[in-house]
Amino acid sequence: MKSGRDVICRARDLGAVKAYYGAELGLPIVLDTDSTVGFDTGELTLYYERGEAGPPVFEFFVDDVRGAKSRLIAAGCEIIEEDPSVPRVYLRDRFGLVFNITEG
Repeated sequence: MKSGRDVICRARDLGAVKAYYGAELGLPIVLDTDSTVGFDTGELTLYYERGEAGPPVFEFFVDDVRGAKSRLIAAGCEIIEEDPSVPRVYLRDRFGLVFNITEG
């Protein structure tokens, strides 16, 4: 498992997110769609998806999402979100960190 350089957050109002991070903080926008906006922060890319606010989600790459999911659940993680059409799983570990595992 290795970490990615993406952090994913959610907010209802992506226009306000763009105004704050783009205009106020001056972060370059690297992705701008109806459902997601991304900003280059230098060391990582900060993405906001449209949705209910929650904790930041870190990303980890694994060779096998299903196998890693099974191991992580056995180690005390709980599934936060899973979509069978997308090869990724959002988990919360026993220490409270929320992260996404995806193949890569």
